[in-house]
Amino acid sequence: MITALEFYSGIGGLHLALRRCSARSRVLRAFDWDQLSCQIYDANFGPKIAYKADISLLTPADLLAYRASLWLMSPSCQPYTVLNRNAKGAADPRAKSFLHIVHDVLPELVNLDGHPRYILVENVAGFETSETRLELVNVLHSLNYITEEFLLTPMQFGIPNSRLRYYLLARHSDASLTSCPSLTVLREIPGRSTLQEPPIREIRDYLDPPLDLPAESLEIPDRILQKWGRLFDIVSPSSRKSCCFTRGYTHLVEGSGSILQMNENLDTTETFDSFLSSSEPDVSILNPLRLRYFSPAELLRLFSFIDPDDPHGSFAWPPSVGRKSKYRFIGNSVNVTVVTELLNHLLQDYS
Repeated sequence: MITALEFYSGIGGLHLALRRCSARSRVLRAFDWDQLSCQIYDANFGPKIAYKADISLLTPADLLAYRASLWLMSPSCQPYTVLNRNAKGAADPRAKSFLHIVHDVLPELVNLDGHPRYILVENVAGFETSETRLELVNVLHSLNYITEEFLLTPMQFGIPNSRLRYYLLARHSDASLTSCPSLTVLREIPGRSTLQEPPIREIRDYLDPPLDLPAESLEIPDRILQKWGRLFDIVSPSSRKSCCFTRGYTHLVEGSGSILQMNENLDTTETFDSFLSSSEPDVSILNPLRLRYFSPAELLRLFSFIDPDDPHGSFAWPPSVGRKSKYRFIGNSVNVTVVTELLNHLLQDYS
């Protein structure tokens, strides 16, 4: 059985992906600094797994006790994201804990023969050009890990969301590696060609039923539409693509995710042109479009936490978690389907 440690566990997307992959597995411990995310994790995966911890303070002795065969890691993306104009990469304090695990903890565990056989790292697109990525690959190679790197989007797996992400897979080799590490970043999983990619589904498959009822609590405030409406990425139920959703969804406009136009009978551009051409633009002109935000449950389906074909599918939120927090936690998470496919590839030689 694969035994795993999960770092930067958030609400458990990596755990769920491991549960869905073909290998028999068990997560021994999940580490995250955020107490509320640990509570959400516990509500969905059982108590005594998630542990509130400063990962930069974990020691080799702390992790040696588990002797886990797999490490799942989704470190902070803020030091590397293109949306952060002041991104500092390895110099960002938020990169400290990950570099600590890579530089200080993992080499010592290899010396103690308590290292993981497999490693998966997920981060934002842009990580592949960072100094941290070079340090990670070089350290892993020096420790006899064979690495593969990917840039993948859920759209390659039939999901209408363009959340491009970086992934690294590593397998430990018993033999010393003599050649230089490969720095090629793949755009597909080996053995899975673009011809095998399923057709991209319509967004309507991921929406809360019934679709014809108003969703007042998800409506875009008039003041936001008045000032920023043309900056939104607007999609409809029949669309087969949506933009990447981030932790800033609903309180940022550009680059935080798409909004829905529930009335597909109106032309979006013509309606906005009519709105903007008025001497005193009246936001009521936009009302027939029936613009709204995606709900947290809809995003959980797009992120594959909930199967869109399972009418009884659900995800547990403790009562203390408000909608703004739900968007933040989902936006910080992973697409479960993509990670599941990567874990099937990574663990295919497991016996």
